[in-house]
Amino acid sequence: MYQVKQYADGDYQIYELIDSTTNSWVKAAPERGGIIIGFGVQGEEILFLNKETFYNKEANIRGGIPILFPISGQLENGEYEWEGKVYQMKNHGVARNNPWEVIETSNNQEAALKMALYSNEETKKSYPFDFEVIFTYILKGNRLTIQQEYSNKSDAPMPIYAGFHPYFKTSSKNLQYETDANTYLDYNDMLIKKVSDGLDLTGKKESFGLLDPVKSEISFTLPENKRKIRLTYGDEFKYVILWSEEGQDFVCVEPWMANTKELNTKEELTLIAPNDTLKTYLSITVE
Repeated sequence: MYQVKQYADGDYQIYELIDSTTNSWVKAAPERGGIIIGFGVQGEEILFLNKETFYNKEANIRGGIPILFPISGQLENGEYEWEGKVYQMKNHGVARNNPWEVIETSNNQEAALKMALYSNEETKKSYPFDFEVIFTYILKGNRLTIQQEYSNKSDAPMPIYAGFHPYFKTSSKNLQYETDANTYLDYNDMLIKKVSDGLDLTGKKESFGLLDPVKSEISFTLPENKRKIRLTYGDEFKYVILWSEEGQDFVCVEPWMANTKELNTKEELTLIAPNDTLKTYLSITVE
């Protein structure tokens, strides 16, 4: 019923979680930033992936579900100040550009892959903290759950605003979302607008940020296959970012803990106390 397969794809080892009863799968590449590169239900892939960017070690992957840690989004001029020192950090942090270590796999009552990212001398150049991040990918039926543990191994509070960047496969830029958010920030003109007026990304270079959701969930239907996608997540994820690219068949629906540039503004940072762990989750269900 449940299986975990391992095989090579180019330079990377792929771990594939399989639920044969629903013909569902999750494919992950721990060495390539821990990214999920595939999620299918009832024989149908729902994620977009540009394989060329996956194979190119110097490229940021366009597709799958990249991990955003310790930050989501950009920093002003690619840098921030912390405790009197200036650090440089790439967009979306260090997790997606570092290899993760597989801890264990299991196929008992679910298919699961547990992996970890540890701080090292390279990560400390841009993020001066000792950390341990453990993710468990779980496939059961038509649902992918990502359990997360963010542990601070430093002697000082550790700031994070993690997130995810799922690329859903669709040619439509004007999806209909079920959300209780009333307003969003249009990063194209930096104006706050009403969700009720629509969330059409057609022709938009920059993203939309939903500002005031109360429920920790959002859902939408992919027009091509009529599949309803539902994201539910921990209360730590206060915002959802919507983004796409002209000429590319995807829309990103991204739960974030804070808005972009938060390490610059320091208004909504989540601070993890020394030797403490923040635990949370993201689930994606295909209906």
